[in-house]
Amino acid sequence: MTLRAALAPLVAGTTWRRGVFLLLGGVLALPYGVLAVTFAEMLTASEVPRSLVYALLVVAALIAVVPLLLDGSRALEIAAVRALLGVDLPEPALGHRGDRETRLRSALWIATHLIVGALVMLALFSALPMALAFIAQQFGIGAELTSRERFGPLDGRDSGWLTVTGVALLVGLGYAVAGLGALAGLMAPVLLGPAQAERIAALEARATRLAERNRLARELHDSVGHALTVATLQAGAARQVLDTDPEFVRRALTAIEDVGRTAMDELDHVLGLLRDAGGGARAVTPQRTLADLDRLVTDTRAAGLTVHAHRVGDPTRLPPAVSREGYRIVQEGLTNAARYGHGPVTLRLDLHPGALELELVNAVRQPDRAELGRPGRGLDGMRERVLLLGGRISVGPDGDRWLIRARLPYEETT
Repeated sequence: MTLRAALAPLVAGTTWRRGVFLLLGGVLALPYGVLAVTFAEMLTASEVPRSLVYALLVVAALIAVVPLLLDGSRALEIAAVRALLGVDLPEPALGHRGDRETRLRSALWIATHLIVGALVMLALFSALPMALAFIAQQFGIGAELTSRERFGPLDGRDSGWLTVTGVALLVGLGYAVAGLGALAGLMAPVLLGPAQAERIAALEARATRLAERNRLARELHDSVGHALTVATLQAGAARQVLDTDPEFVRRALTAIEDVGRTAMDELDHVLGLLRDAGGGARAVTPQRTLADLDRLVTDTRAAGLTVHAHRVGDPTRLPPAVSREGYRIVQEGLTNAARYGHGPVTLRLDLHPGALELELVNAVRQPDRAELGRPGRGLDGMRERVLLLGGRISVGPDGDRWLIRARLPYEETT
C-alpha cells in the first residue's frame, strides 16, 4: 500500500461527512449526559430524599427511552444516514407503522449512534486540543504551558516525542472516525433497513404505480392511435380525389377535424389523470363508454371502413368499468381493421346476464398476415384490460379472417 493510499481516508470527503454524522450523535446525547450528571449529584446529596430521586429517575428513564422507539426518530436517522453516510436506504413507507422488531432495531441503532457520537465528541474535546498543543510547542507556541507538565513517560522537555505523539493522536483520531463511519455505513442497512412488511408495502406501491402507468399508456395508445389512424386514412383518400371529388375532400376534412377534437379531449383526459396522480387538479373530461359506440362506428365508417354493427341489450346497464374497457377493446379492434384489414368488419355486442360478449371479425390482407400475427401494444392492451376484469379473450387469425372475441363478466345491480 502506498503512502497516498494510506492517507486517503484522512482527507476523503466521505470521512468528513461521516465525522459530522458521528458528532450529530454526540450533540443528541448531550441532554442524556446532563440528566445523568444531574441525577448523580442528586444521589450523592444527602438532603434529597432517595425515594424522590428514584421516582424521578424512573420517569426520566421512560421519557428518555420513548424517542428511541418513535417512527419519526427512525425517519430522521434514515435521512441523516442517506445524506451523511451515503447509504441508499429506502424511505419509510407512508402510512405504515413500524412493527416491534423494526422499533427495536431502530432503538438499538439510535442508542449506539448516541453513545459512539458522545465518545467521538469527548475525544475531540480532549485528544484534539492536546495533540495540537504538543505540535505547537515544537514551534515555540505555548511551550511554557507544556514545559511544567508531565504526560506519562514524557515531560515538557521531550519536545520531539511530544510532537510525534501529537501527530499520532491526530492520525489515530482521523482513522478512528473513518473506521467508525465505515462501520456505521455497513450496519445502517441491518438496523435501519425496511422490515418484511415495509418491503411488501413498497412492492405493492410500486406495482400500483406500474399498473397506473400501463393503464395510461393503454389509454393513449387506444384513443390517440385510433384518431390518428382515422385521420391518416381520410387524408390519404382525400389526396387521391383532391381534383375530382371536392365534396368527398370536404367530408374527409370535416371527419379529420372531428377526430382531432376527439383526440384532444382524450389527451386532455389522460393528462388530467396524470395531474390527479400527482396531487393536482382532477380530470374533468369523462371517458368514453359503450354508450358512445354509435359515434365510434360512425367515425370509423367515415374513414372508409364498412362496419356492420349488431347489438343486443342496453349498454347503459353495464358497470362503468366494464363499459369503458369494452369500448376500448372495440376501438382498438376497429383501428387494427382500418389499418391492416381488408373488407367489411362485423361487430357483435351481446349483453347476457352477468357477462358482456364482444366479437369483431374482418378479412385479413394476405401480405399483412405475418405482421398481424405478431403481438403488438394494442393486442397486449386488450389482453390486459380483459385480465383486469377477470374475463377471457381470444385474438388471432381464423382462416382468412381476423377474429377478436372477448367475454367480460360483471355483477348485475338491482
